[in-house]
Amino acid sequence: MLSPRFAGWQVSGSIRQSSDPASADPVNAALLKEYGFRYFESVNYKREDGRKLAIKVAQFADATGAYGAFTYYLMPQMITESIGDGAASLNERVLFHRGNLLVDAVFDRLNAMSAAELRELSSQLPLPASNLANLPSLPNYLPKESLVVNTTKFIVGPLGLEKTGATVPEPLIDFSTGAEVVVASYRTSAGDATLTLLSYPTPQIAGEHLKRIEAAQPQTSRRSGPLVAVVSGPASAGERRSLLQSVNYEADVTWNEKTNFTKRDNIANLLVNIIILCGILIGFSAIAGVAFGGARMMVRKFLPNRVFDRPENEFISLQLSESDQPGPQTDVSSSIKSA
Repeated sequence: MLSPRFAGWQVSGSIRQSSDPASADPVNAALLKEYGFRYFESVNYKREDGRKLAIKVAQFADATGAYGAFTYYLMPQMITESIGDGAASLNERVLFHRGNLLVDAVFDRLNAMSAAELRELSSQLPLPASNLANLPSLPNYLPKESLVVNTTKFIVGPLGLEKTGATVPEPLIDFSTGAEVVVASYRTSAGDATLTLLSYPTPQIAGEHLKRIEAAQPQTSRRSGPLVAVVSGPASAGERRSLLQSVNYEADVTWNEKTNFTKRDNIANLLVNIIILCGILIGFSAIAGVAFGGARMMVRKFLPNRVFDRPENEFISLQLSESDQPGPQTDVSSSIKSA
């Protein structure tokens, strides 16, 4: 997964590889598996100036798993960086995700080009198929105002819910229905409140779980389409309502229809064939006309007055005279020769 060289860095030593999540993180191996862990690679790099860099990369089934693991390791004191699909740094450590990969880079010392070097590495990372590279849309519904930086946690199972300390218990969420959860902290006048967004496959399932949450916990909650928002922690009633009203689901419907461009189904191709057919018929007509005229001329030349110009083939006339009517007389005559 990692390039042997990039931006002046070269591999130093052997590459460690494993499909065991414990090799990536012994403490959180089960959590990584819940996010869809597939593969792990660890590489040490060095430069000619003596600098060293240790990189670990974990591959997940899709970008959703890589993003979820990234949010789990994210800490509020980290600084947001522009690397890959999302990144943050703390001292010499830089954490970023790209596609279905999560990369943890640790420099022995930083310089002004360290971020640019990792951006070059990010551009060389292999990407999954397009449908597996899509990031989850649920975090996009989090309100931006008063959001505490780097507190967003994306959860796909009970282990992640337990480790992040979410306020809504797992039985009320019911991950067996395909639920996804995102948790974030918000600053309020009374302290930091927690907003939990639950996403379900349909609005009907979301409505059923909203009733369970309202019956079990006297917390402020609201449903918007297939989303359920729950606010907990120190916040006034007005701030809770304002936070909940900021969560609004917007349906984005995409209609994919198979388009056929065969000779049978494509109207443009039909028109082209009609034009070609007309051209062929005009060509045949021109050839037939030339052949007929040429044959007639040859017959006239070699067999004069025997086929086309015989006297008995001629007939004349129709002459009409209106002598019985007053006024000027009109004499109409027509002479028709047979071909």
